[in-house]
This record gives sequence, structure tokens and C-alpha cells, in this order.
Amino acid sequence: MNTSVIEAIERQKTTNLYDASKSIPDDEIRELVRLATFSPTAFHLQNWRFIAVRSPEAKARLRAVAADQPKVTEAAVTFIMVGELAVADVMADRLAGSVAAGFMPVEMVPGWEAAAKSLYFEKPQTQRDEAIRSATFGASGLIHAAQAMGLGTTPMIGFDPVGVSREFSLSASADFGRARVRVTLLTSAGRVSHQPRRTLGRSVVW
Repeated sequence: MNTSVIEAIERQKTTNLYDASKSIPDDEIRELVRLATFSPTAFHLQNWRFIAVRSPEAKARLRAVAADQPKVTEAAVTFIMVGELAVADVMADRLAGSVAAGFMPVEMVPGWEAAAKSLYFEKPQTQRDEAIRSATFGASGLIHAAQAMGLGTTPMIGFDPVGVSREFSLSASADFGRARVRVTLLTSAGRVSHQPRRTLGRSVVW
């Protein structure tokens, strides 16, 4: 039994106060996302996007459509977790790495494509559900990666998905191609701010 994993789960906390004066380097943000992408997805679709909101201007725009939550602007970065609606026509691309690495024979790919098409084609509710599941798994991986790197995190659902899509041009973004997307949740990450305590002289009685 790997007790270190259990201990990490037991230590997991949601952060409410961030030190707004401390940033996270770009390389550290990339590493957070790299680790998060080890999370599972159906058919290895990897149908997620991690949009790192970190500039003051972008944070302000996000906070305006996220119930004015202070964590959005105080944390070093807030990720907009986006799930792409599951479709079968991306399977060959998503499985190419597994084929190249020898994990999957190329002859298996058409079978996976057919199975995914059977599950998702013209089934918008199933596509939507898969998008939400994938983005949520990704956020969970991000949270655990941040914990391992000594960062606090806050998953948030208090936001206007239409407003977030509008402010960050998700539906028209070239990065998403023609895929339809679903904003699933927000996840802030940053250095934890510890509330000041009374001095020891005011707290202890001898």
C-alpha cells in the first residue's frame, strides 16, 4: 500500500486566503498542467483545456463574471477548466502518441473510433457529460499536483459560464478549432496566505 498517496489525500485542503504578492513562474504553471494531464479520460480523448488566467487585467475580467470572488484576483493563477464535447473524429489524432510509443497497435484505432462514434454521435447529452467528466478529472489532477508543489488551490463553481465564454472568446478561439466547448469549473492556485496570530505574550498565561 502506498501510504504517501493516502497521506496526501488526507492533507488536502481548500484555500480561502492567498498571498496576492506572490506569483507562480510560467515553468511551474506548465508543470502543473503537465501533471494534471496524466488524469484519465474516456477513449484517451484528453478533451480538456486548462486556460491559465494570470494577468491583472484578465483576472479582473474573470472576477466580474465569477460572483466577484476575491480568490480569482488574489491567487497567482486561476484556471478556467474547459471540456470539449466528445466526438469520435479526433480519435486518430489523440491515439497517435500511444501508437507511436507502442502501447496500441495501429489496427486497434478504427475499432476505438467506431466505439466512440456509437457512444457519442448525435447524442449531445452524452457528449456534454463526457466533457464535464474530463475537465473535472483534469481539475482534480491539477489540485493534487499543486498540493505536491506546495501550493494552495480552490475549485469554484460560482461563475457565469456564458459570461466566461464571452470574456475569453472560447467559442471563437482558434485554439479550440471547431470543437464545441463547455466551461466546467474554475480552479485557483497560489501561495497560501496565513492569517496573523496574536503574539505569544498575549496568548500564554504562566
